[in-house]
Amino acid sequence: MRRPTAAVVVVVAAALPRLLVLARERDTILEHFVDKSDRFATTLVDHGTFGFLAGVPSAYTQPLYGWFLAAIYLPFGRSWLAVGIAQVVVAVATALVVLEIGSRLRSPGVGLVAALITTLHPYVVWHDVHLNRELPDGFVLTVLTLCALAAYERRSLPLAAATGVAAGLAILGNARIVLLPLVVGIYVAWRMRLGQALTAVALVVGAAALVVIPWVVRNEVQVGCYAITTDARALWKANNANTRAVLDRGGWIDDVPALPGAPPWPELAADLTLAGKPTTVDECAQMRLYRREVLDFWREHPGEKARLAAQATRMLWSPFPRESDGSGSGTARLARRTIEPAFVIALYVLALVGVFVAPPHFVGLAALLLAYNTLAAMVFAGSVRYRAPWDFLLALLAAFALASAWERVRRRRHYVGAGTSART
Repeated sequence: MRRPTAAVVVVVAAALPRLLVLARERDTILEHFVDKSDRFATTLVDHGTFGFLAGVPSAYTQPLYGWFLAAIYLPFGRSWLAVGIAQVVVAVATALVVLEIGSRLRSPGVGLVAALITTLHPYVVWHDVHLNRELPDGFVLTVLTLCALAAYERRSLPLAAATGVAAGLAILGNARIVLLPLVVGIYVAWRMRLGQALTAVALVVGAAALVVIPWVVRNEVQVGCYAITTDARALWKANNANTRAVLDRGGWIDDVPALPGAPPWPELAADLTLAGKPTTVDECAQMRLYRREVLDFWREHPGEKARLAAQATRMLWSPFPRESDGSGSGTARLARRTIEPAFVIALYVLALVGVFVAPPHFVGLAALLLAYNTLAAMVFAGSVRYRAPWDFLLALLAAFALASAWERVRRRRHYVGAGTSART
């Protein structure tokens, strides 16, 4: 199959099911499972302030998704149609990048299969049209992977810099991957001579830093401290004595009891202010407070932290999604409980086979990225939605497994056909 034809197939396969979900979920998209970036974007468009309240700048979230939403709200307003169409476009773009990666590694056929597996993932089809930040995260990660592969294959310093830019954007979407540029930089530099290798690592890390630094400086100037996000409370919710029990009984880290004596967090303080009870908070002081609590917990309860890390790994890789189990129609719930687990189990099996037949340099990169995401979950918490942006790597491995199986079938048919002709 030629790339243009494969691209058309991918666009239709990515867009059509999401448009159907969008039409069905249009009344809930702006109401349920909405990331706090939506509030930041609304405040930015309405008042020119990136935060919860007009005139009160905040760094209580990573900015990438908020900027993305603001870019939609400014010209089109906050409507389910504008948001839904924009997010479908991003999902289509993600699938097209996966197509390009697979085509680059082997053929348009492999790219097409990988893109279809990526974009028809049942959980992702539903998730992509709702207001959750993992959608742009996944797109940036596919671009990062494409750039890293190209830089590795060509031993190119300009492509190493491009990889760093993509890594910087990824950090602005997910602060937990702040060390990823170093990991990817080492991969990009692996086949280079020593001097060029050091330059490549410096370019990846430096370009990522150049992308992130303006945001960090903004936070120092407007909020009061250097930080990618001041939401250390999220890290604390995933690392305290109550976390494991809450998660074991089916809750989420948001259900962990609040820290006794702690002041209202920024979002709660904003809600209180809007309700007529003016409340101010020091985000930077809160960040330091919760960070100190986390470090104390790790130091004083290493065994409990080890159990939390094991729990997070299990939750990250579980094929059974726990989030939003009671949401949506009966069909949606049935899909999450049956179709999604079956799809993911098959994906895992095929990806494992793909490890042995895919190009080794891609297997190495996929292993590095997936291992990093797993370690990040062990530090923080595990969830299907934290794994979903990385599942395209498994889809690419699975595509190689399917391609290898198909080639074996074709060879067997050829041998059988040749033997029959010879006997005739």
